[in-house]
Amino acid sequence: MNEILSVNPEDFDCTVQSGVTRMQLNNYLRDTGLWFPIDPGADASLCGMCSTSASGTNAVRYGTMRENVLNLEVVLADGRVINTAGKGRRTKKTSAGYNLTNLFVGSEGTLGIITKASLKLFGIPEATVSAVCHFPDVQGAVDTTVQVLQCGIPIARIEFLDEVSIDAVNKYSKMDMKVAPSLFLEFTGTPSSLDEQAALVADLCSMNNGSDFKWAKDPEERSHLWKARHDILYACMALKPGSKPYSTDVCVPVSKLPEIIKRSKEEITKAGVCGPIVGHVGDGNFHVFFPVDQNNPEELQKIQEVSKKMALMSLEMNGTCTGEHGIGQGKRELLVQEIGETGIQVMKQIKQTLDPKGIMNPAKVFY
Repeated sequence: MNEILSVNPEDFDCTVQSGVTRMQLNNYLRDTGLWFPIDPGADASLCGMCSTSASGTNAVRYGTMRENVLNLEVVLADGRVINTAGKGRRTKKTSAGYNLTNLFVGSEGTLGIITKASLKLFGIPEATVSAVCHFPDVQGAVDTTVQVLQCGIPIARIEFLDEVSIDAVNKYSKMDMKVAPSLFLEFTGTPSSLDEQAALVADLCSMNNGSDFKWAKDPEERSHLWKARHDILYACMALKPGSKPYSTDVCVPVSKLPEIIKRSKEEITKAGVCGPIVGHVGDGNFHVFFPVDQNNPEELQKIQEVSKKMALMSLEMNGTCTGEHGIGQGKRELLVQEIGETGIQVMKQIKQTLDPKGIMNPAKVFY
């Protein structure tokens, strides 16, 4: 089931089967001047991305999968097939009935199997430029991010890497960036508008004690920069040869990012483990990629404890225990604290109605 069923360039949408991947679709779209921008950092299947409500580095500009799905074909547990917005419908807006589409987006396969998706497409920007800037602390990086957003600058990507991540990237991707809390930025638009954006952002970075502000205008240079960012998981594992990754993520209001990152780093140091931090800072979402020795249960336990403390901190700050990774099995207990008993009861009633025998991805999301 890997067919691209339709592309409607004038309507900026397409319909794909469950096996079509992100890169397969964008390669197919190359001659149309359109692209699908949601990029979780892997060549994932698009219907799988719907099921997990994937997002990634472009979310600050284009949103998550939740904002980019127009319609889904879903096979229910009893064999019935539904189209969540009606068969063949692909409008940009609707106020007809319940929003069944977004009931299934992010449901982690617990309510039905997504077999077809209609998705929004976007025009490929005329010009793109990337930049890197380093800061003495997290606060400066976050303040710059907030100011960039407040100024209405059409930022495409704005990523935070702490000093541990930068060190890992330098070693793994053969780069020589300053080892300090840093922002990776990307802007899109017309060539003339990019020059204006560049000057304004450089001024904002300077106001917040940013240094070594460098632009990457050459496509090859930009590609190398973002490949290094997307390879961060492998870079973190290389810090500890033979290790496996244990990753976690939380999301808080952007203003709370400096506090939670500072407290998370304190917990990581206290536990005596390695925990590079990477964040989609424009969304208030960040990840920790722990390289862990699977043969060391004591280390794994410490990492799991740090992960739980981070999640509890995020809830304390009116955030969520997971911005991207989902609940699965590891955060079921935290979901109860986040949503509340009544909210969980309603979710369980929906699950019971659509999957009374519990055959759809059992033991996930709920106990």
